[in-house]
Amino acid sequence: MREFLLISADWFFLIFHTLFTLFNISGWIFRKMRKAHFITMSATAFSWFVLGIWNGMGYCFCTEWHWQVRQMLGNPIRSHSYIHFLIREISGVNLNPDFVDRSVMIVFVLTVIFTLLVNIKDYLKFKKK
Repeated sequence: MREFLLISADWFFLIFHTLFTLFNISGWIFRKMRKAHFITMSATAFSWFVLGIWNGMGYCFCTEWHWQVRQMLGNPIRSHSYIHFLIREISGVNLNPDFVDRSVMIVFVLTVIFTLLVNIKDYLKFKKK
């Protein structure tokens, strides 16, 4: 029973965290999702930059919990970041971790810029009405 729960948790984290990440990248595109996207991006920034003060920059509690589950399953993660793990898990390609980290930060910063721009545009449009 314990192993079934751990396997279920592993799949949950794999699916949830991947969808969360994809939503963080693309949620700003959909007008009706922009508030939710702003919340998820804020939560990510809080985790990375505030909790990261104590746990290392880029810290994600979701990643930590997933790593703990994998450790208990006897299938520890050999990546230091979730995106690096995901790329390797899906494609089998082991990219340079520094390249992955830089790419993730570039995508994050661009996404923050895009979400700020569209939210400001929406606010100004709303204010005009």
